[in-house]
Amino acid sequence: MLHNFDKVIDRRGSACVKWDALPPFEEAVDTSDVIPMWVADMDFEVAPCISNAVAERALNPVYGYNIVPPECREAVCSWLSSRHSFDIDPSWLLFTTGVVPAMSAVIRAMTHPGEKVVIFTPAYNCFFRTIRNNGCEVAECPLVYADRSYTIDFDLFERICSDPACTLLLFCNPHNPAGRVWTPEELLKVGEICRRHSVQLVSDEIHCEIVMPGHHYTPFASLSEQLSHECITMNSYSKAFNAAGLKLAYIISDNPLWRSRIARAIDVMEIGGTNPFGQLALRAAYTDEGAEWLDQLNRYIHGNYVLMTEIFEKRLPQFPLCRLEGTYLAWFDCSALGDMPSVEIEKSLLLNEKVWVNNGTMYGKDGFMRVNLAAPRALVSEGLRRLADGLNRLLSERG
Repeated sequence: MLHNFDKVIDRRGSACVKWDALPPFEEAVDTSDVIPMWVADMDFEVAPCISNAVAERALNPVYGYNIVPPECREAVCSWLSSRHSFDIDPSWLLFTTGVVPAMSAVIRAMTHPGEKVVIFTPAYNCFFRTIRNNGCEVAECPLVYADRSYTIDFDLFERICSDPACTLLLFCNPHNPAGRVWTPEELLKVGEICRRHSVQLVSDEIHCEIVMPGHHYTPFASLSEQLSHECITMNSYSKAFNAAGLKLAYIISDNPLWRSRIARAIDVMEIGGTNPFGQLALRAAYTDEGAEWLDQLNRYIHGNYVLMTEIFEKRLPQFPLCRLEGTYLAWFDCSALGDMPSVEIEKSLLLNEKVWVNNGTMYGKDGFMRVNLAAPRALVSEGLRRLADGLNRLLSERG
């Protein structure tokens, strides 16, 4: 079955963050004609298997408390095994309302206030906030930027991990916002360094299903039995299947003591209640029908990325676009604008060209911008046209 990702859905007025939220600027902004290319939320219809499952359940007019049924655990296990060669036991799973709440519960369970949590920067903005909200310090390990891509400085990473105060690594695989799909060799090196310095390894793998041609996502914990014992994984079907509003994510650990501690943190934080629609959506997504939809989605997003590379090569050669290996989030270099802060670039583009993209400062890297490509091509094309107009305007204004 062919799916129509070109279909434009009018989301304005539906109380969605992407289209209805107001930007955090003092100036009043009329967002009625803004093209939002910021928050990591897709503008595609969900897979029919998901909408059908949710609609069928909605016919039962009682939406009360529910348990996580065994079928939900079995669906996760089957999907990870068949699609990613990652075999887990259903008992290793804990469920919660989202990957960010899961992250907070894991940090609370596995660290003590005042300890340091290592992250590779630039990093997903919630990493900074969640670490600090749980009383820990952020220990940044900057990635190496060269040739429109990022790599890990393993010597620097080892020095940082050698600090006894560093007790946990919060990893992103694939990486948001750098767009890297880490290789097994890179993952093994990270794991070896964590092991040498007794740094707990926690991997956020929510972007794992969006991978560009020629690249292959490897679950961190799948590389060896030892890494399986040493890694806590956080994941969800929601990012790839555009169902974040249904609030369901899962944590994987084969260590019963760690699971007990994390479960206790979930209980204390009261973030364990899931809803029946999220559970049915997960079970529908993790099927052959969901896989077929997902494969087509990946090809479509890659087409949007190809369009962006062509526009940047033709109209924005001064702004290097990082090679996108995974996620639907493109990342580009704005150093051609000199010392103009990324926040000001974001504001200027929004106020003048009516296109909203994310500033790099929120990810710990000024001088870069992040663009969401998960939308129908007509919207992406118009948004990129506005982006090119705006960046060239700023170049001209700065002489």
